[in-house]
Amino acid sequence: MNGEELSTTQHGDSELDAQAEGLLPIREVARRTGVNAVTLRAWERRYGLIVPHRTAKGHRLYTEEHVARVQAILTWLERGVSVSQVKGLLQSERSEPEESLSQWDQKRSHLLTAIGDLAERQLDDCFNREMALYPPQTLCQQLLLPLLESLELRWRGQFGAELERVFFLSWLRSKLGARLYHNNRLHGGAPVLLINLSERPMEPGLWLTAWLASSAEHTVEVFDWPVPPAELGLALERIRPRALLLYASQALNGNPWPRLLGGGECPIVLAGPAVRIHRQALDQLLAGRDDLVLAEDPLAALQALNDLNLQDSR
Repeated sequence: MNGEELSTTQHGDSELDAQAEGLLPIREVARRTGVNAVTLRAWERRYGLIVPHRTAKGHRLYTEEHVARVQAILTWLERGVSVSQVKGLLQSERSEPEESLSQWDQKRSHLLTAIGDLAERQLDDCFNREMALYPPQTLCQQLLLPLLESLELRWRGQFGAELERVFFLSWLRSKLGARLYHNNRLHGGAPVLLINLSERPMEPGLWLTAWLASSAEHTVEVFDWPVPPAELGLALERIRPRALLLYASQALNGNPWPRLLGGGECPIVLAGPAVRIHRQALDQLLAGRDDLVLAEDPLAALQALNDLNLQDSR
């Protein structure tokens, strides 16, 4: 069966008829693969990576083979291949080209230049272009996390570093915060509450985690400033989140973990570099607890939230 055949009156009576034949609407493919509908459409229009069937009214419908192809595309993207190269790789089943990783180097270089120039529109345009083509997890892994590493190195002892930091982190919080606002209106329900345990505001790892969780259909609420441990229980009582995620990029003084992690009102994910720093103490707290998960970076934090099966409680 091809797209033209499906568009005939034989298969075009309704989207429901097509779904009954085992075809999937775009929203279901997005749910199953984690690639949003906007990106799926861009892959189709610009690169011909996924060519769905169409109903008589033009609705896109996908087969299980299409879903498998999306997964194959994601595999290549996770290896660092640019989306423009994926189609050739899928057709010829060649191994990854040597120059593929440089594609992401070029993208990061464009962002670094915009940040250095404090050019918000240029930065926004660069990121919007990539966001239309790549799912959030790929962008986080291949673009944003390496970008942050490069920036942290550049900001050490450099004159103007704090200016760059404030500019970029303000932009990042505004950009990802807008995505959270939009997604929360679509998802609804009790949120995952993300709290910044670091001393500095605008913690980028916290916002990347929030963005990934929101893109995975979790309702998300972010407290960007540290909450006193004594008041954490009050936040849980009033918000009643389905999960609590605490993010810390710095070492925490003393031994705050029993107080921070002892509530038991909901599952807790502790995320960020502080997990590695305090690993020995945290491993002792993990013994006998199934409501506490550790994650060292935003991607691992997303996996931890997904593993908690929070979607089932909606």
